[in-house]
Amino acid sequence: MLFSPLTRPDFGHRGFFPAGRTLQSFLSEAQLGANPGSCRIEQDDKAYTLTFDVPGVAREQLSIGIEGAVVRVETNKDAPRRYRHVYELPQDIDASASQAKLEHGVLTLTLAKEVEPSRVTKINIQ
Repeated sequence: MLFSPLTRPDFGHRGFFPAGRTLQSFLSEAQLGANPGSCRIEQDDKAYTLTFDVPGVAREQLSIGIEGAVVRVETNKDAPRRYRHVYELPQDIDASASQAKLEHGVLTLTLAKEVEPSRVTKINIQ
């Protein structure tokens, strides 16, 4: 069980409690299971590759959703561990050309970048 110190936000001398607030934010993240470094992101001209460490979770217990440039990865309620990651990428994702692979507790998402069709119109010279 984790206990985090409480600081009063209206206390007159806020400069006296920076360590308490830092510890409180660290413990809050630990309680929620948030780990900002648990995802590795790489990109090339055609795709983004996101790699997550999800040990102890089966393929059936994961849910992946793509909406525009937002990618959501989370576990279902019956999973032994809880993971929830939401990332907004700089470019929209082509969901039909994307892939997900789970091997040895590592989830690898290969998300194809959506290519916008060219709007260039050629005009004949007279």
